[in-house]
Amino acid sequence: MLCGLAPRLQAAAEQVRGFGTILRAGDPAALKLWLDAAAASGLGGLVAGLRQDEAAVQTAIAEPWINGPVEGQVNRLKLIKRSMYGRANFDLLRQCVLHAA
Repeated sequence: MLCGLAPRLQAAAEQVRGFGTILRAGDPAALKLWLDAAAASGLGGLVAGLRQDEAAVQTAIAEPWINGPVEGQVNRLKLIKRSMYGRANFDLLRQCVLHAA
């Protein structure tokens, strides 16, 4: 209903769905066409960000690997580090990290 009231919003939503299709299909060749079409539909900020490192975006689309588990571990370590800030020395921090694992 909202997309019917705002045609620009509907065009942007269609472009976002198109990007999802490219991601699910794993087709990096379709990215260039999508970037051109999305730039005309009002997603200029997103397109500019993706074009800054287009090679990395194409590689991320083509490869099946993700770095989610690594980012999760980094987030966990930062949380432990923040909670231990100012309490003690490195030895206690090390024990907390090893105990939490």
